[in-house]
Amino acid sequence: MPKAYVILTEAVKDPAGMAAYGRAAAASIAEGGAAVLAADPGPQVLEGEWHGDRTVVLEFESVAAARAWYESAAYEKAKPLRHAAADTNAVIVTGLEPPSRRE
Repeated sequence: MPKAYVILTEAVKDPAGMAAYGRAAAASIAEGGAAVLAADPGPQVLEGEWHGDRTVVLEFESVAAARAWYESAAYEKAKPLRHAAADTNAVIVTGLEPPSRRE
């Protein structure tokens, strides 16, 4: 089963509010079994337009695990803090499974 990644692009309007969101979301991220792969305040855009001034990438064991975290009671409490502090885009993307090797 391929891993899944939640990618959030955030246009932060209230840094203190985002800090409160980060504290509230941290426990739910750990409980959801996610790894924070990136939290970049200045992504380098190579092509096109990129939303926001911060990009966060979370890794989960599966799409089901990512969705379960996003819809969890713990994260439902944190989301309103993010919505108040930033304009955000969020997606779940499925990772690639390497092709199996036949010997």
